[in-house]
This record gives sequence, C-alpha cells and structure tokens, in this order.
Amino acid sequence: MHQPPIVLLALPVGASLRTALESRYRVVGPPPMPSSDPLASLAPGEAERVRAVVTQGTTGFSRASIAKLPALGLVVALGSGYEGIDVPAALERRIVVGHSPGANAATVADHAIGLMIASVRELFAASAYLQRGEWVARGRRRSGPRGLTGRRAGIYGLGAIGEKIAQRCAAFEMEVGYHNRRRRDDVPYPYFASLHALATWADVLLIAVRADAANRHSVDADVLRALGPEGHVVNIARGFVIDEAALIEALANRTIAGAGLDVFEHEPQVPAALRELPTVALTPHIAGDTREAFEACFRMVRANVDAFFAGEPIPTPVPESPAKF
Repeated sequence: MHQPPIVLLALPVGASLRTALESRYRVVGPPPMPSSDPLASLAPGEAERVRAVVTQGTTGFSRASIAKLPALGLVVALGSGYEGIDVPAALERRIVVGHSPGANAATVADHAIGLMIASVRELFAASAYLQRGEWVARGRRRSGPRGLTGRRAGIYGLGAIGEKIAQRCAAFEMEVGYHNRRRRDDVPYPYFASLHALATWADVLLIAVRADAANRHSVDADVLRALGPEGHVVNIARGFVIDEAALIEALANRTIAGAGLDVFEHEPQVPAALRELPTVALTPHIAGDTREAFEACFRMVRANVDAFFAGEPIPTPVPESPAKF
C-alpha cells in the first residue's frame, strides 16, 4: 500500500497550517519538548520516509539531524530567520532550504515602534510608578522625557522589516538614516557606510538586521558609546546582535538612556541585571506574533512544501539555496 511522504514538524505550529499539511501529507511531530531532539517524535522506520521538515531560525535543524534523514529534500523555516538551520550541510545533500521572508514584516515593525515609544517615553517606568501608588503619594506626575518628533532614527538593516520601520518612523516626523550591507538607490534615506557612523548620528538605533552569525555582537560597547547618553536602542532582530553584557553596563552607567528589547542573547533566559533596570522595555520575543503574521507565514510554508512535492521550484528559497535541485 502506498504510504504518503512524511513532513516532520520540528516545532509546534498553528492548527490551520497543520490541518492544511495533513490534508496532503503524513505529518509527524513536534517533539515532546521544544528544546528536545527534533526527531524524537518519529516512530521506528519513519526517519527513512521524512521528505520535508518545518522548523524556524531559533529552533534550527542541525547537520546531525539532517544526516539521520536519508530521504530529506526540503527544510523550510517558519519566518524569515534561518540562522539555526545548517544550510551548508543541507546543500551538500542537495536539500532545498526555504523560509518565509516578509510575511511578518509589518507586525514586527509595529512592535519595534511600540518598543521605541516605550523606551523613549519611559512607559514601563511610568506604569510602575503609577502601580506603586507614587502618583497618589507624591501628588504629581513624573517629569517628562524628550519626545520623538525631530529625533533621528537609525535603522540597522533596511530589509523588508527595516523599511517598514523606517516608514513608520518618518510618520512620527523623525529623521531616518540607515546602515545596510549595501547602499539602496530606491529609498530616500541617507546611507551610513558603517554602523558606528549610524550610531553616532542617531538618537534611536533600531536593529532589524538579518539573523546571521556575521552580525554577532556587532552592536558592541563602542557602538553603544557612539549612540550616547540620550540614545536608545531597540532590537527586534536576534539577541546575539547586541553584546548583552556591554548593553547592561551601558544602561547601568547611563552610557545610553534606554532600550526596548524583544530578543535576548540566551533566550528564554534574561539576565536579572537587565530585567531589574528601570530604563528598559522588555517583551518575550513576540514581535511577530499576530494572527495576520502567523497566517502569512503559514501560507508561505504551505506554498514551499506543496511546490517541493510537485517537483517545482519553491517560491521562497533562502539566498544560499537554489529553488530546486
């Protein structure tokens, strides 16, 4: 009897994606725990039938896992990031690697703006002030910080998300500049040839750079010093882009004024020193978590999986991968 190909889920996914995949393929997974072996949900003999894997950048898929799936032909990331997938190992095996670029760009950009406002306007500290009863006890409001209008927003990474952040910052009557791997001729914003130069110019540094090991700790102590004592940093990319120890020191010493962070270097662990600082706005890696963003990502994953099984080029391969072998 014909057995349908197996699609392995390396992480939990939404019901609509699972239902759509189950209508055409045998779906296995996710593993019992998010951090456990992604192959743990496979029954004996199923590893030989896995043709596609759905994962995400932070969950990843290792060379060791790839080696245990002899029929594997596709690894696709839910979301734009794919830093945890061993792309070279996949390509050595002629395995196509796809992702979901831009699907959550608007949602993530919205969250970045929320964190920027929360940091610059000290909303989390103001909320704590109210909830502690200090407004009543002191009979006055807290002193006001400098607003957003006229501030300079430096966008680090002007891709799909970074461009939407830039558009939103412009709507707040902020000046916008950017640093990218290369200058873009299709945007009206000034380009800065180095991250340090961008930070020196900016009042708010918004990090939207691609999740790439080459960007690890690119926002270091020198960049934070360049941002200055009235500067704020917002990160919705990946935690490892910022040197977290240097950030804690910069915040504690008032080298910079504040930070809005959705991502952290060793998630889900967030250092107590960072959690206890009054000048930070923190959220638990939820920038892309809206129903619209999830459904857009799900549609891209389905499109990639369906194209692969139809023998067609996948619509959104990662830059290092061909669309079809």
